Amino acid sequence: MITVNRHDKPVLIPDKKSLWESEAVFNGSIIKVGSIYRLLYRAMSRPEEFNGAFLSVSRIGIAESSDGYHFNKRKQFIVPEYEWEKYGCEDPRVVFIDGNYVIFYTALSAYPPSAPGIRVGVAISPDLTTIEEKHLVTPFNAKAMVLFPEKIKGKYAGFLTVDTDNPPSKIAYVEFENLSDLWEKSFWLNWYSDLPKYTLPFLRRSPDHVEIGLTPIKSTYGWVLIYSYIQNYLSDNKVFGIEAVLLDSRNPLKIIHRTNGPIMIPETYPELYGTIPNIIFPSGGIVEESKVRLYYGASDTSVCTAEFSLKELTDTMINREIQIPVVSVHSNIHLTRFEGNPIITPQNNNPWEKKAVLNAAVLKHGQTIHILYRAMDDAYVSTIGLATTHDGFHIDTKLDYPIYTPREDFEMNKDGQSAGCEDARITQIGDILYMQYTGFDGKVPRVVHTSISLSDFVNQKWNWKKPKVISTPLEMDKNSAVFPKKIGKKFVILHRLGVDIWIDSAESFDEFGENKRWLKGEILALPRPGSWDSIKIGIAGPPIETELGWLLIYHGISDKDLKYRLGLMLLNLIDPTTVLLRLDSFILEPKLAYENQGIRPGAVFSCGGAILNDHFFVYYGAGDSTLCVAQIKFSELLTHLKSRLP
Repeated sequence: MITVNRHDKPVLIPDKKSLWESEAVFNGSIIKVGSIYRLLYRAMSRPEEFNGAFLSVSRIGIAESSDGYHFNKRKQFIVPEYEWEKYGCEDPRVVFIDGNYVIFYTALSAYPPSAPGIRVGVAISPDLTTIEEKHLVTPFNAKAMVLFPEKIKGKYAGFLTVDTDNPPSKIAYVEFENLSDLWEKSFWLNWYSDLPKYTLPFLRRSPDHVEIGLTPIKSTYGWVLIYSYIQNYLSDNKVFGIEAVLLDSRNPLKIIHRTNGPIMIPETYPELYGTIPNIIFPSGGIVEESKVRLYYGASDTSVCTAEFSLKELTDTMINREIQIPVVSVHSNIHLTRFEGNPIITPQNNNPWEKKAVLNAAVLKHGQTIHILYRAMDDAYVSTIGLATTHDGFHIDTKLDYPIYTPREDFEMNKDGQSAGCEDARITQIGDILYMQYTGFDGKVPRVVHTSISLSDFVNQKWNWKKPKVISTPLEMDKNSAVFPKKIGKKFVILHRLGVDIWIDSAESFDEFGENKRWLKGEILALPRPGSWDSIKIGIAGPPIETELGWLLIYHGISDKDLKYRLGLMLLNLIDPTTVLLRLDSFILEPKLAYENQGIRPGAVFSCGGAILNDHFFVYYGAGDSTLCVAQIKFSELLTHLKSRLP
């Protein structure tokens, strides 16, 4: 059995005073030079304007320590310079061989990140003070490359993780005659054509993911390779673990033994809470007095260390002992964020969307998803813009003008302050699109109803019907949407009155108005004391008809941290006033930096989603400032919900 001793606190944390490493410092690679420990690490800035984009930029820093725990003299070491690393340098691995320090890192050439633009780069340094040369290594998607600290049968040898962003990932072996072969494109193309020949069989299950951790360690029994094994990688139920494999000393393609499960999973505070919680990722290590001192990234925020006996580790593999059972520690449904979030951001050259873009109504027509997003100018006046996507993730077209603007007194503020058309939801019934939104005049937010023909919408003829306010002027009413079909020959409307979700119905929208009646109905769902949705709740987009019932995404606010999260419920198909199922846990919560900053930090707020190619795309505003998307496979979602129904 292996005993893992964690150091009591991180050895490196972000420095808020230095922009370049203010957001996070993690995934450190360690090397000892004489009596000095040198740590190369990934540093992330606060979001900044960089090469035409607004993002948190990754650079590689370097720090020194006399004991390997307390680091100082922090400075930038490897920074984006060339087109192939234009948007960031991530996750260094360093080794000293033949008089040079060879530093591999992940080079980003595209933003938002995409597989073709995520590749391995290398920097060569004679002294860890200067960089003599830098090169793009792989012409294909890859990350996490390491070099053996000595030649294998007279050749340079290493491992890299291929297709990290085109799953399944593969840990593969490579060897070459000359160091310069590293950046020879023809060498890599030939090697890649025979990739199966060099791939080690690490994956236990197809939904999982593997990635190289640190430089191989030489032991009595062979080479020890410590790596990251992530269960359920293609879902939001990821479980990060650290595992190891024992390889033949003369033929590293031959696996002798491996750990029978992880030796570490997230357990301590730094590993459980941070920029991206519940992450533990091995990135560096050093052996002293027969003990491995492992350096790893914790929650993509800090660098931590742990120690264990190298002999205990190899004995654990040889004896096939189970350290931590290979099981998922999560069982809830979660949406998976798009790595390229946010997909729409404020535009300085368009005054009407300069302040924020957020909370979008969504319409799928054919194979196109139309995104009607809320935009705000510097005076906090809201209008509605339009963008489209054909794959759910990437924006294909985006108009440079709003398609809907305030025009009635109930959505205009005579004082020139916050007002407008907010948080629209759109529903298609036949050839008509019904849109409801919050009209705000600076006093009382109210539900407003309008419509447009499908033909006019598709042809961008913005002949919207005259908007009509349908909720009382005496009480705030928001978050309104129409069901996508009539039930009992009536339109059915969901809305938020006070802190509850209400449901109403009408044969015609002409029923609502002054001297008629206002939107109300009956309460459908209430906040739940002590839960994540304890203060108030409201719908996301219009409900979606499924064989199980009407699927409704909704938001809730917690009294514990005042954050917005998204949840899910099912309503009866025939009588939607009946709630068949309401999940106990949320399906999306604010975790990432762009969700916990902005006009309203700690908000994920959705007004709609769409199903495309069996994927349910949920579009949401992050921090009331940018628009993002998360998704889940729709058939898997229904299967999970079916198992929850009584």
